Amino acid sequence: MITKKKVLNFINSKNYKPMIQKELYKSLGLKTKKEKKELRKILTELIKEEKIYKDGKGRYRPITKNHIVGTIEFTRNGTIAFVWTSSGEEIAVPVEKAGNAIHKDKVIVEIEGKWYDIPEGRVIKIIEHGLKKIVGTFQPVRKAAFLIPDDPKIQYDFYVPIEFFNNAKPGQKVVGKIIKYPTPTKNPVAKVVEVLGYADDPATDFPTVIVKHDINLSFPDDVMKEAANIPEKVLPKELKKRKDFRDELIVTIDGSDAKDFDDAVSVKKLKNGNYLLGVHIADVSHYVKEGSALDKEAFFRGTSIYLIDRVIPMLPFKLSHGICSLVQGEDRLVMSLIMEINKEGKVINYEVTPGIIRSKRRLVYDDVNDLFEGKKEAIEKIGDLKDTLLLMKELKNILRNARKKRGAILDIEGGEVKIILDEKGHAIDIIPRKRGETETIIEEFMIKANETIAEIFHKYNLPFVYRIHEKPEPDTIIQLKNYLSAIGIDFKVPQKITSRILQELLEKTSNHPLRDSIEKLLVRSMKRAVYSSTNIGHFGLASYAYTHFTSPIRRYPDLIVHRLIKKFLSKKDKLSKKQKKLLNDKLAKIAAYSSKRERVADEAEWDYVALKKIDYISNHIGETFDVVITSVTKFGLFVEIIEKNISGLIHISTLDDYYLYDEEKSILVGKRNGKIYKIGDKLKAKVVNANKTRMQIDFEISEA
Repeated sequence: MITKKKVLNFINSKNYKPMIQKELYKSLGLKTKKEKKELRKILTELIKEEKIYKDGKGRYRPITKNHIVGTIEFTRNGTIAFVWTSSGEEIAVPVEKAGNAIHKDKVIVEIEGKWYDIPEGRVIKIIEHGLKKIVGTFQPVRKAAFLIPDDPKIQYDFYVPIEFFNNAKPGQKVVGKIIKYPTPTKNPVAKVVEVLGYADDPATDFPTVIVKHDINLSFPDDVMKEAANIPEKVLPKELKKRKDFRDELIVTIDGSDAKDFDDAVSVKKLKNGNYLLGVHIADVSHYVKEGSALDKEAFFRGTSIYLIDRVIPMLPFKLSHGICSLVQGEDRLVMSLIMEINKEGKVINYEVTPGIIRSKRRLVYDDVNDLFEGKKEAIEKIGDLKDTLLLMKELKNILRNARKKRGAILDIEGGEVKIILDEKGHAIDIIPRKRGETETIIEEFMIKANETIAEIFHKYNLPFVYRIHEKPEPDTIIQLKNYLSAIGIDFKVPQKITSRILQELLEKTSNHPLRDSIEKLLVRSMKRAVYSSTNIGHFGLASYAYTHFTSPIRRYPDLIVHRLIKKFLSKKDKLSKKQKKLLNDKLAKIAAYSSKRERVADEAEWDYVALKKIDYISNHIGETFDVVITSVTKFGLFVEIIEKNISGLIHISTLDDYYLYDEEKSILVGKRNGKIYKIGDKLKAKVVNANKTRMQIDFEISEA
């Protein structure tokens, strides 16, 4: 009898030479139709389990320790790609070793060496194509056309035969269904399935981003059916074994445009002078059960996506805006973390418990900030809560000072802007987004809650999902040093880089005209924070253990953390070594996939903002703005309209002389006039072009 184990052992044996199916029949002594059918089934299963693969000549080969299976993602500049495994491992693949793979393909990579500190490999097999559709610009050429992808990570233009035009016109944005994938000699082929319109029409911005990032807008029927069966009110039977906080003064504080509320807070001053901080988080895990259709869809999405004028939620509306949202005056199930905090900002006692709350007030950041500033209207509106809010502010200062003492990075504002859209979706204004005292209060309370939960799991060495942030690579810090040197700031790089040193740099440059650019480069010099089942701490926050616990409505890892809290902290479940390993392996995959989905959401949000910025500046072609040079290259000057956070290029060909690039000093020098352009120079520049397809804004220096 043929078995999966026997087949796998044979293919993995030392003397095995790659064989086609017929050769396997013979070598394994299979003669009957039934035996051959069973082998075909086993081979299919082994391929799905990623234990073997079928090469281009139909021969079956083992996936060895020298092989990695993952998803390939190309970089924007097109020189290298990275393959990410389900457990979060990263492999570099130079473009010349990527074969015919395109962005998002699932591939097998054979490891061939090292690329800096990570493995480097070659794509030996495309298992599955990740992209089914693309969005781009339709460009006819004689009796055919090409679809030029918007996404620079897609390295090919797609050939469109005349019968697949679908009435698309030159220069229009279209959605193409991929009919054929690239081969060594031929371009991929696409069929136009939807015409979005012209790029300058704001109505094309949203579908462009949705198709580009393969985002699902609607929920499957089985998910909606499950959601429909969830009650709209908290039922009496659900109150068992829950702590009742309904008589406590608990409030939510969010932005004026917030639609779902997954965190609420309460603060008291104790007789011993300590503070009792309550952070109450929506108990989404009560409604979204592990393995359910809701759970599978939430995992698939990974996170809610917040665009300027809309939200693509992780959970259906009935949960995200309904029973899981901590709305004012309604009973809601929560996971409550109650912390006693001393005057040094340390948690000296805590309780984690399932609870029930009834939020007393839905507060808005702007109103509370106005109250702190003594504005009459705010006092009339929420003055009855003044003492509690001032106590929150007092505790915030203690927590923030404690974080500053340990060296956390505090002062990054991020140069965020608010984009104002009209009813048609055109960007009519861009204004800086300022963070007030109240935003900082909620930030500090949530950080403390996330740290406390992570520290508990770290202390007891329990399987967990951490939010980790590695220290920066030395190369990126040298780039930061060179940039600072170019604008006249002396930054000595110590042997051991710490978050405290970067915080001191931010304080030192707080009034610098290029403050926003310094912040952006500092952020770029640091690694991305990601999810992991292994705790290495959080560099930016200077936390030895950190997690995401406070937003389970919109982040899947938070939902997992809630389940782990219930599993271990309430029941005190004990796992065998084998069970612990299995759970750790499962959490590692969840963490890696969640990090990947977070990147997709971030890129979608950035793309949408970029499109709206280009839309805004398109209405100001020919106008002159005050700009600052943020980067100097051999092909020109990158400049930024600081108050609008809009960047663009002054190409070297538009300058008034032949300019030479001095790479060491990062300057352009005029050959005849000796004029120097350097980082930090303030100029007046005229907008001459704004192109959504290329995602590029062009300026020219104006003497006006």
